[in-house]
Amino acid sequence: MANTIFPCLWFDNNAKEAAEFYSIVFGNSKIIVDTSMVVIFEIEGFKIMGLNGGPMFQKNPGISLFVNCQSGEETETVYNKLIEGGMAMMPLNKYPWSEKYGWVKDKFGMSWQIMLGQLTAGAQKITPCFLFTGEQYGKAEKAMGEWTTIFPNSSINTIERYKEGEPQAEGKLKFGHFSLNGYNLTAMDGIGDHQFAFNEGISFVVECDTQEEIDHYWYSLSKNGQESRCGWLKDAAGVSWQIVPKIIGSLMSDPVKAPKVMEAVMKMNKLDIETMVNAAK
Repeated sequence: MANTIFPCLWFDNNAKEAAEFYSIVFGNSKIIVDTSMVVIFEIEGFKIMGLNGGPMFQKNPGISLFVNCQSGEETETVYNKLIEGGMAMMPLNKYPWSEKYGWVKDKFGMSWQIMLGQLTAGAQKITPCFLFTGEQYGKAEKAMGEWTTIFPNSSINTIERYKEGEPQAEGKLKFGHFSLNGYNLTAMDGIGDHQFAFNEGISFVVECDTQEEIDHYWYSLSKNGQESRCGWLKDAAGVSWQIVPKIIGSLMSDPVKAPKVMEAVMKMNKLDIETMVNAAK
């Protein structure tokens, strides 16, 4: 299973504006797909889908994007650009874990953690980070374990737990780094009166080659979770996933076939490749 995983950010019909803004903030950026519904772009080689879904769902700090900067100047530049029209969640400063670190919510509602650090050759510069709070507090390490059993070629690379006398309960996850089929992610437990939880505002797309793969991820991730429409589901932790065939892009790019394919997709929960292909004929 050589699956592609990438985040999908829900926008109130301004995904193109956001993609252009992020392309200014970061180098090595480009817009790959630009339609009325979806904008797909890359920043520093990191793929993101922007969905023009309207005001229904709002992004929140339950999932943020962690940016590893290579110099103090770069850290300050990225932070200062992202905070324009946004707000500081943790101001850029020196912290025990970094000489320069800041957590900012940008003007589109997306949260970013910007840190001065070391980046090895070939490593992801931008990494999604899950913050387990509220009802999910204390469940970060369990979720990492479950995800790495569902995805092939996956591993938990770093586990750092809180110790006695530290701000959170002993044993809770201070920081965890893991990979799903080569895609790097991080997770943390976060105590406090946070008024947010995982929702559809930020989801993760899993592109599959075969129906067998779609079935595997659908049933594995939705177990103890919740099925939704059009390939969307929530897992046991409340994280939203979109399980889609890789051919969906080519099927939806044809202006004649796309409406027929979309009509078929709207009738399904778990997507069926054969049904979608037949609808395009």
